[in-house]
Amino acid sequence: MKRLLSIELQKIWQNKASRVLTLTYFILLSFIALIASINFSFLGINFRIADQGIFNFPYIWHFNTYIASILKFFLAVVIVSMMANEYTYGTLKQNLIDGLSKKEFIQSKLITVVLFALGSTIFIFIMSLILGMCFSSYDEAGIIFSDLEYLLAYFIKLVAFFSFCLFLGILVKRSAFALGFLLVWFFAEGIIFGLLRWLVFTSSEQVQKITAFLPLESMSNLIKEPFTRFQAYKAIENQVSGNVSVKDYSVHWYEIVIVVVWTVIFMLMSYKILQKRDL
Repeated sequence: MKRLLSIELQKIWQNKASRVLTLTYFILLSFIALIASINFSFLGINFRIADQGIFNFPYIWHFNTYIASILKFFLAVVIVSMMANEYTYGTLKQNLIDGLSKKEFIQSKLITVVLFALGSTIFIFIMSLILGMCFSSYDEAGIIFSDLEYLLAYFIKLVAFFSFCLFLGILVKRSAFALGFLLVWFFAEGIIFGLLRWLVFTSSEQVQKITAFLPLESMSNLIKEPFTRFQAYKAIENQVSGNVSVKDYSVHWYEIVIVVVWTVIFMLMSYKILQKRDL
């Protein structure tokens, strides 16, 4: 395992574009902390976002993992490029000649995917803990370490998404086309939702139960948007409409199972393609 990981990290670090994108990703993650210093002026009233409860425990776990998951596309480019470069520079063929089996090759990619996801999760955990300690109104251990399931959901979401990108990289062989296919798939899921809503079902809730089994949609469902959960939003909603809508923001076990199943499918399909392909 250590040997496989060492091989992959050397490939990534020696590639300037991958190195820059990886560093940019973690730098952008740290920019979430800059939200704390943003000041707004509204109707002559000055206020700072951090003072409005956005970094309160346990809300911060939900908010930060959701924002961080948006930035996953930076590492998606690294994952896709990592696979495309194997074909472009012939390193895949050379690794196989040097004695690396196709199974070990896929294992090395999976280990790299898990490492990226784990590194990002640990980074978000530490940064959120520091921000929460500085700005949260609550400092009880029971509150601080509640809702940590969002970190688990974040980790699983990244592993699944990067596995999908790895599969596309193996399938298409070219990073630009693989990323283009990823974009096409994103729109395809939206079209499927629209067709089901228009032709089959009368309510969007019924359609959502079906599309929840699609890969990108299932990943998205792991961490719902946190903004309508924010107390300031609820206060505004209550003033405008007179009532506050009820929404389920929880991380459910069945949503995790769906995403894990897709992750396994992507890795198995990647291995099967590699097995059958003449290199």
